[in-house]
Amino acid sequence: MGPASSGARLAGRYMRRAVVTLVALLALLGTGIPTATARSGPEPAACPAAIATAATCFAGRDTTGAYYSIAIPNEWNGSLVMHAHGGPDLEPADSDPQRSADDLERWTVMVREGYAWAGSSYRRGGYGAEMAARDTESLRRLFVREFGEPRKTLLHGQSWGGNIAAKIAEGFGTDAKSPYAGVLLTNGLLAGGSRGYDYRVDLRVVYQYYCGNHPRPTEPQYPLWMGLPAKATMTEDDLRGRLQECTGYASSPTERSAVQQRKLDEILAVTRIPERSLESHLKFATFTFRDIVHNRLGGRNPFSNLGVRYSGSRDDAALNAGVERFAADRSARRDLSYDSDPTGAVSVPVLTLHAIGDPTVFVEQEAAYRASLAGAGSGGYLVQTFTAEDEHSGLSDAEYANSIAALSSWVDTGRKPTPHSVAASCAAFDASYATGCFYRPDYAPASYASKVRPRPGGTQWPALTAKRAERWRQQGDVGIAP
Repeated sequence: MGPASSGARLAGRYMRRAVVTLVALLALLGTGIPTATARSGPEPAACPAAIATAATCFAGRDTTGAYYSIAIPNEWNGSLVMHAHGGPDLEPADSDPQRSADDLERWTVMVREGYAWAGSSYRRGGYGAEMAARDTESLRRLFVREFGEPRKTLLHGQSWGGNIAAKIAEGFGTDAKSPYAGVLLTNGLLAGGSRGYDYRVDLRVVYQYYCGNHPRPTEPQYPLWMGLPAKATMTEDDLRGRLQECTGYASSPTERSAVQQRKLDEILAVTRIPERSLESHLKFATFTFRDIVHNRLGGRNPFSNLGVRYSGSRDDAALNAGVERFAADRSARRDLSYDSDPTGAVSVPVLTLHAIGDPTVFVEQEAAYRASLAGAGSGGYLVQTFTAEDEHSGLSDAEYANSIAALSSWVDTGRKPTPHSVAASCAAFDASYATGCFYRPDYAPASYASKVRPRPGGTQWPALTAKRAERWRQQGDVGIAP
């Protein structure tokens, strides 16, 4: 029996078993997400419009409380793409029943290419790469139990999901032998948590030096590494108001005061953050930092800016003398590193796709990831591709389709692609998707330190290695609790 007929038979079995449930679900919720809070197996669900007639979709909630969505194309090629989504989403605190359904709608390109697709919402909101890795692997096992073993399983991570997928690629949360045949990382946060947020640490202190309103002098003071106090009531609207008050970032240049323009220019020059993503990065340095520090690390500080030399301002001496300085708690740094830092110890093909102008996860993170694999002796498993795009959350569908096909062919044939061969194969997919191919096969990113100021001397955290990670694991009670 071929993959297509196998997929149709599986879908038909579930349709017959749960037709009454499907009618009830669709009457209650058009997205097809189960409304019950009890843990449930996969039940039929409405597919996104783009694949409504081309696939059968399912939804449920696993034993950890994570909601999930699954799609099996009518013409199934027998392979499965497991998806790790980005974020982290801070709200709601529990698993978001809508998140995996939204992800499926975003990634119908994989289903249109013939792959079954499965994505978890994760068991809770907030930071935790290990938690998300385990929930992704748990969903893969659920898929195998319910629908059978795929011909091969590929793993895809986007944004923070790239960090999660990079950890899974090293066996994090899986059995000794990886069940994943290959990994696709797109616009991935691949430097890991212990250094991947350093530029937001720098933004937090530089912003406060120039603006002095986060917190205001009249408000209770707190160390900036925590983002916010645990019980602070600041909202995103409040933060936007303070950013606007100081820099006028939401106004046209002609509407900003001279003082606002000067402060905005100084902040952007020193932090090297694009103006259009300034608000987003400050939100991460506020609300995500609070989650990491208070909810995941028990109030301990994983961040340091000791020894960092800030430059690009009109008065670097005054800036460096005036910014807040702090050292990381070593145990907090260790736990964040263990949870999220790649060791580079992969043993399956890994293909990356990254927009050169990504304003959220800078393309230089790819250099950090390349160095991790080289240090682990795994560089031969990595192919990196880059495009001239300048967005973070989504790239061309033709490129996604092309990338998953290139990875799948690499797995099947053992022939490693090159950036040039991947770029050349994109046109065939663009004939269907008409979203463009923007590859730059000769591009190589500069070092991570060229974009994100390193933490020098004794405050520089050593790169996580597989041996160090294993030693910490054996010590027990390491990492961020799920």
